[in-house]
Amino acid sequence: MRILNLKLLVLFIVGNFIFTSCSNSDTVDLSESISADETIALVEVDDISDEVNNVIDDYFAADEQLLSKSEEENKTDVLLTCVTKTIVVTGTLKVVTLDFGDGCELPSGNVLSGKIIMSYSIDPNLLTLTITYMYENFYFNDIRVEGENIIVRIRENENGNPQSTLTYNTTLIWSDGVYASKKGTIVREWAEGYDTRIFGDNVFLITGNWTVTFSDGTIFFSNIIEPLRREMACRYIVSGVVELQKLDIKGMLDFGDGTCDDKAILTNEAGEASEITLTGRMY
Repeated sequence: MRILNLKLLVLFIVGNFIFTSCSNSDTVDLSESISADETIALVEVDDISDEVNNVIDDYFAADEQLLSKSEEENKTDVLLTCVTKTIVVTGTLKVVTLDFGDGCELPSGNVLSGKIIMSYSIDPNLLTLTITYMYENFYFNDIRVEGENIIVRIRENENGNPQSTLTYNTTLIWSDGVYASKKGTIVREWAEGYDTRIFGDNVFLITGNWTVTFSDGTIFFSNIIEPLRREMACRYIVSGVVELQKLDIKGMLDFGDGTCDDKAILTNEAGEASEITLTGRMY
């Protein structure tokens, strides 16, 4: 009888373990899902990086179209009416400073202040241009931006459009002390508006992947699975899909069908979709 009871006990324990294992495998724990607040913070980090690079791309488009002018004439040109550029050439090294003053409003409504300083070698025979740029007392709205990044730019890709490959190492610091560091690589194709010299009609298609580490140690990985469409006349990305990951937890962020609005759809691991409003960091 004791042997029988022992066998029954063992069977009960094993059966309970199997049942629990099956239950756990069929159930998604949503307690650690990527939240709307975290997603909004990530989008703001990406928006800041993207807006800055729109301005840099616009400078190089203007510079290429003004090659027939003298260097002295180029010194007086501006991109947006509120941006002043200065150029210093030493040998084959060219240093360009874009000065946004105390506040320069972009067509998207965001305001930049401070300086972006770019340096690169002058060689008209090169098919690509490698630019290093850094910030000096630079702010995006009230968010301080620091770091040094590299751009490899080509005038024409396989579609005949200008394209930039960017390697990021940027830190953003909010006014409440929260900061986020972004590292990774993206490719930005200038799809529309290159020839018009109207900043507000520029359109970019963006691919790539990167990590964002927040000041509390939380790390997020972002991977674009459908190209993001950035229209400079709009404050927000208008279409495209990004896969997000925190530890082994994933989510999907869909920016929509091309409509300019502050909405996106966040889908968690269980397949539950919810609309979020991209109003700024709530992290």
